Amino acid sequence: MKEKASKLNLWLKSLSLSLKDFFFRVGVLGKKLFSNYKTILGTSIILLYILVAIFGPLIFPYNQEINMVDKYLMNSWTHPFGTDWLGRDVFRQVIAGAGSVLEIAFFTAAFSVVFGTILGIVAGYLGGWVDKVIMSVANIFLSIPAFPVYLLLAAVIVISSPIQFALVISVFSWAGLCRAIRIQVMSLKERDFLQICLVMRMSKAHIIFKEIMPNVFSYIAINFVTALRNAIMASVGIMLVGLAAYDPTNWGAIINAARTKGLTNVNNIYILLYPLVAIVIFEVATLMVSNGLDETFNPRLKEM
Repeated sequence: MKEKASKLNLWLKSLSLSLKDFFFRVGVLGKKLFSNYKTILGTSIILLYILVAIFGPLIFPYNQEINMVDKYLMNSWTHPFGTDWLGRDVFRQVIAGAGSVLEIAFFTAAFSVVFGTILGIVAGYLGGWVDKVIMSVANIFLSIPAFPVYLLLAAVIVISSPIQFALVISVFSWAGLCRAIRIQVMSLKERDFLQICLVMRMSKAHIIFKEIMPNVFSYIAINFVTALRNAIMASVGIMLVGLAAYDPTNWGAIINAARTKGLTNVNNIYILLYPLVAIVIFEVATLMVSNGLDETFNPRLKEM
């Protein structure tokens, strides 16, 4: 019993030191990535969206009551984006919807990156039948088109929470990252520093957190930002096909409502454009961050 307790204490101590070193390296990388102007500008825009999502509804509370007298009002100080066909303020709708859209995007990116990274490291590090099983499952998800599956699911279930929303999207998002991480881990296993760790019989926790994770962290960060961008578009698409419960403040629902009420009405064109512009700006911001990260961590791009 004492030997088991001693081994457990040593393993926990090794894991603790490995995690401390990992987070230290993450901090160093964090300072490094903000040396690129694209990363700074893109991150600033994303932070602005987050602030709007948190404080916007407090400053501009949304009233979902129908007021047919005020329908299709033009832009004014009272209604900066005008009103929709039910007399609801479109500006406050867009502000109120920012929180749920960003929440879905961040949860989706987190789930995709966690699943893809863990399974990719396990497949690449262990190899053998474990690798074959994981990659077979990943290849299945890579070969299945997501949109027809969403249409089928829409006939069976209705998503009612951001977590469910994120899980559905991340099911089709983790496989590509998993395969890429696996390839990088398999490449790292052939390098001298990792071979030395294996010869010295260092713990798996040390090898994974101190040797492998810092070497794939930049790729994980880039894929997290890319997953954010893809999740925004996927969430809007899912709302359009009716897989999620109707929410009038969701940007996809605003676009769908404006489209179905007829684009011959100029007001509906404006209403459709506001969430579209918000999506495009967010997409550009995430693209700038991912490009900035790639330029910072990719030595080939630095030489160009």
